[in-house]
Amino acid sequence: MEAAVLSRFAKSTLTRVVALGFVLIGAASGPTQLAQAGGSLEQRKLPMRFNWVACEPNCGGWVTAIGIVTADTPKDFEDFARSRSLDGAAVVLDSSGGSVNDAITLGRRWRKMGLMTTVGVSVQSRTPAGTRASIVPEAYCESMCVFLLLSGKTRYVPDGARVRVHQIWMGDRADDARAASYTAHDLTIIERDIGRLAKYTFEMGGTGELLALALSVPPWEDLHELSPQELRDANLITTQAIADLLPQRGDVAATAVAAADPKPVQDRFVQPPVASTKTAEAALPTGGTAPAATSPPR
Repeated sequence: MEAAVLSRFAKSTLTRVVALGFVLIGAASGPTQLAQAGGSLEQRKLPMRFNWVACEPNCGGWVTAIGIVTADTPKDFEDFARSRSLDGAAVVLDSSGGSVNDAITLGRRWRKMGLMTTVGVSVQSRTPAGTRASIVPEAYCESMCVFLLLSGKTRYVPDGARVRVHQIWMGDRADDARAASYTAHDLTIIERDIGRLAKYTFEMGGTGELLALALSVPPWEDLHELSPQELRDANLITTQAIADLLPQRGDVAATAVAAADPKPVQDRFVQPPVASTKTAEAALPTGGTAPAATSPPR
């Protein structure tokens, strides 16, 4: 991305104002506090947790990733993955996002493992054949979660899932961004992380459209919810079939995302901050690299 373009977005943030609070995304060395949403509200108030959902005999299962990305999340995932064979598995996201640099680190790790991504909530239902796991689309993927979604080798977004973006900002000043004071060093930090995010976006096969949408929403406005066309333009969708993420086994189709009308969901509420942090002091992210064809133009 041209330096002038990055500078133009230097005063941007991955925060948003919502009806009863605000969602905050920080690129911080310490934990970042975010608002949470929807059906598993209490779980989403916590740092991201990973679980394995089995769906035998129909398919092998999938990983759920619920909550916010913190400085501990990449290590938490490594601990979760250590005793499992997850290469090529599907990850079902329900998240408000989190730390920019830690999400980038996690996303690169997922791409290196060939993981596939979607948005949803795992539920258990009783059938004549017994309890069955399925995925319903009433879930949120916001802020840096969108860039985790992008890391999937195969990506599916069901109707009913809400994918929303906004800008990045200093984590300790997003609650009143227009009234806060900023130094030249602060803007340097923001520009640095925008550069990291842009590089990552192109590595993962995303487009400038995704960056333009995310980096145009200031913290005092609502998040922008991506339309089906914008999801395609951003290259966040690579398949229209959930079966491409949950391959069929035997003669029985893989568990599908429920097609029922979406249930009402509660919007995200702010979690009281535990500690304020300046943003973007994390070390440079590491992890897998994408093919050269997806690198940004020079």
